[in-house]
Order: sequence, then structure tokens, then C-alpha cells
Amino acid sequence: MQILKNNIFAGITAAVVALPLALAFGVASGAGAIAGLYGAIILGFFAALFGGTSTQISGPTGPMTVVTATAIATFPNDLSTVMTVIFLSGLIQISFGLVGIGKWIKYIPYPVISGFMSGVGVIIVILQINPFLGVESYSSVIYTITQLFDTIKHADDHALIIAYITLAIMFLTPKIITKYIPSALIALFVVTHFTIYMGYDVDTIGSIPVGLPEFNLPFSFDLLELSNIITLAITLALLGSIDSLLTSLVADSMTKTKHNPKKELIGQGIGNSICAFFGAIPGAGATMRTVININSGGTSKVSGMVHSITLLIIILFLAPLASQIPLAVLSGILIKVGFDILDYKFLRIMNKVSRQDLLIMTTVFLLTVFVDLIMAVGVGITIASILAVYQISRNTRIKTRRAKSSFDIDITNNNIEVIKIDGSLFFGTASVLDNKLDKITENKIVILDCKNVSFLDISAIFTIEDMIDKLSAKNIKTLLVLKHAHKRNILAVDTDNSFKKHKMFFHMDDAINYTQELELKINV
Repeated sequence: MQILKNNIFAGITAAVVALPLALAFGVASGAGAIAGLYGAIILGFFAALFGGTSTQISGPTGPMTVVTATAIATFPNDLSTVMTVIFLSGLIQISFGLVGIGKWIKYIPYPVISGFMSGVGVIIVILQINPFLGVESYSSVIYTITQLFDTIKHADDHALIIAYITLAIMFLTPKIITKYIPSALIALFVVTHFTIYMGYDVDTIGSIPVGLPEFNLPFSFDLLELSNIITLAITLALLGSIDSLLTSLVADSMTKTKHNPKKELIGQGIGNSICAFFGAIPGAGATMRTVININSGGTSKVSGMVHSITLLIIILFLAPLASQIPLAVLSGILIKVGFDILDYKFLRIMNKVSRQDLLIMTTVFLLTVFVDLIMAVGVGITIASILAVYQISRNTRIKTRRAKSSFDIDITNNNIEVIKIDGSLFFGTASVLDNKLDKITENKIVILDCKNVSFLDISAIFTIEDMIDKLSAKNIKTLLVLKHAHKRNILAVDTDNSFKKHKMFFHMDDAINYTQELELKINV
């Protein structure tokens, strides 16, 4: 019973924290404050029910809000198409879970994640400049920056006062207070009442419908827009999956448990898909809300579901009060959120990391802010992969030496040459081997020693095959020394029996002994 009470209390606490953020993210997305609340309720409930992280609290997040805002800007006044994007993103997340793609998220390099998260933080801060100044906001980062001087000229003094007070509360509230009452909630109530008391005429959230959301089918869209719809859906699915699984790892470290990535992605996908039927914005596992849930005593899925039920009760009974919240208050809250998202851990050591890591982080950061989020992640992973291949290829040693037996006795025949390979032999190092073998012209026998090769891919196998053919054309015989596993892999793709025509050994001594037998036959 005590455990149940703890989970109920933790869920209510998480809802209190989620309320201002859900409202803020809803407004920032362009779908409206109520869409943010519906997203927190629907995703929060179903992700908790079907997900694989017991203590995770899900709802609208910074990265997901940014992409949703992009979708709304791409399809203006076409909410049905936007909801189709969200629905498809949920289905894609479910497919990610079914095929077990979640286990690969941990292989994304840290500089990619760092650049992406810092980029999202900067996007949120920049896009909140206009609401902060009491001016109509834009969905484009670049346009917001280029119009900044003109925007400042039209700033509303009352909105600025409200926004500055909000920022002060967000940044300066002592931790002893925020431990019990989130600073965002304090700002929401205090500054809203201050605005009403002062009679400031500023933009507010506006009318919020009371009651349950309406059910709508999100399948009306123009086929000519299918490419944009799928691209945005994949972007949402990828970002939602990465965001959720990273939060799951945080929850694991705090609770000393292990989440189920398959179930987590399926749960997130179900939640986001259902959001599309009720005009809600999508989301993911929310790190801050999850941490607060755990610290408040949350240990099971009950806390996540209670969090959603609490938000639903707030909508049903307190919606009229929420409609009076100034947009400048939400901008101040989101600016603090944007600064919190910045990866200070990496920023503090930027001057100490390698140039390669700095290049990846900076590239991803700039692409995230000024180009496209999914392109940023894709380019970052590609650059990191190329650099990793380069480093591995540098560690692969390909040396030429005279043949020796295991007893370190030189073989006097100068027509025998051994090429020894240590490390990985794959597409990144196959060309080095190609160049090495291409220089051999005078020897009659070449022993290719692959015994210390840890990895052999299809590119290297085909390179070896091509070089054996080239050496045969020069009347040079090639012998292979390799592991059992590598021999099986080679013979499995040897459809034209090219390798079967040549001798393959498991030990160097056997290959050397064979060369001596060849010499005896030739001399006889």
C-alpha cells in the first residue's frame, strides 16, 4: 500500500511539473496550448502502460516540438496532414521496436548527440525571442535572426516586464524551494496573477476548450505531399526514439534497473499514434520529468499513468484559468528549458577534446540550428563513421618480410615473400593491401598471412580474389594462411571456385613446408 501511495504522489508531482511545459510546448509548436496538454495526457498514459521503462514520464519535449512546428509550418492551415505525419511517426516507432532497432541507439557517437541537443536548445531560445518581446513569432530560426532589429523596435514593454520577471523566477528561485515546487509552476501562477492585477494588455494563451478532446481520423492529405509527410514522420520517429531511450538510460542509472528498449519504443509509438486522433502534439520520454518522478518515489508504471490522469483533471476543471496565461510567461519558461538542454558537459571541455570530435559536434550543431535536424544527425553519424574507419585502418598493419618457420629459421629461397596482416581487413584497408600486392613482380610464391586478422568483410574478400587473379597472370602462386572462420566466410561467397583453386592453410609452418615441397618438385 505504501508503494502505491508513493507512486500516486510521484505521478501528481510529475504532473505539476509537466503542466507549464505542456502548455509552453503546445504554444511553441503552433498547435496551441491544449494540443500540448493532450499530448502530455495521451502519450504519458499509453507510453507508461505499454512502455519498457517503469519510471519514465513521457510528454512533449524540445526536439519533438521543434519538428512538429516545422510540420505545421510546412502544411499551414492543414491540421489533418500534420496529424497524419504524427500518426505515421508513431507507426514507425512501433516498427523500430518490433525489429529491435533500439539497441543500436547506444552506438550513436556522443559528439553527435551533444551537437544535436545543444542545437535544439539554441533553436528553442531563438524561436522564443519574439514572444519574449511581445511580437508575433516566426517558425524559422534564420528569419527570426534576420528580422531581430526590426522586432526589437516593435517590442511591447509590458510583455518584456512579464518575460523578465519569469526569467528571474526561473533562474533565481532557490533550490530548497524548487525541490518542492517547480520554478516553472511558480512563474506560471505568480506572473499570470501579476499581469491580471496590473491590467497589462498582452497576448495570452486564449480560450482552452473544457472537456475531453474530439476524435478525428488523420488520413486526409495530398498525395503530392507524401514525400514531405514521410520525411517529417521519420524525423519525428527517430528523434522521439533517441530522446526516449536516452531518458531510459538516465532512469536505469538512477533506479539500478534495466529498461526494455523494444517495449519502450512500441509504447512510445502507440502513444504518439493515438495522439494523432485527438489533435495532440507528439512527444517522448522527458528527462527532467522522469528524474522528478523517481526522486518523488515513483517506482512503477502507476506513477506515469497518474501523471496523465492528474493533467486530465486539470483540463476538466481549471482550463478557464489557464487561458489567461500570457505568452510572454511561456516564452520565459521555454528559454530556461532551452538553456537547460544545452550540453554543458561537452561545452566545458571543448578545448580539450580531439579535433575530430569537435568537428562532429560543431557540424551537427550548425546543421541542427540552420538546416535540418534529421540531416544533422545523419551527417554527424556519417562523419563519425568515416573517421572511425580511418582510425581503424591506421591501426591495421600490413608488412612484407622473408619467410620464416616457427623456429625462426630463414628460408633461403628468395622467391618466397610473406605479407603479414595484423588488425581488420575490410573496405577501409583493402586498398592498402591492393597496393602492396600490386608491387610484387619478381617473386614466384606469395604467402598472405591473415592469421591475425580480426575482421574480414566482403570488400576485402573480393580484393584478395582480384589480387590472386592478377598475381596468377604474372605466374606468381598465392597461398593463404587464415582462421577457420575466415575460410568458411570466403568459401561461402566463392561461387566461381576462385579460392578453391588455391591452397589455404591454418598455420604458417604448413604453408612454408608446402613451399619447400614445391621447390623440391621443381628442382627434381
